[in-house]
Amino acid sequence: MYASVGDRFVVHGRTVGDPERHGSIIEVRGTGGGPPFMVRWDDGHEGLFFPGADSTIELRPAREHVTV
Repeated sequence: MYASVGDRFVVHGRTVGDPERHGSIIEVRGTGGGPPFMVRWDDGHEGLFFPGADSTIELRPAREHVTV
């Protein structure tokens, strides 16, 4: 999983009824845009994050329209 500063993570609940968590990437610490990521979660706390299978990335709007 590769991401950039400003992209957002969505971590889906692991069991029925668990809420999703949302956070913005404030620093990429891995090589080439890979994990680990420093994330500022919507509840205000920050932490080092290694995404799992329950995580997805929402690209920041400027990156959604990039053509290669």
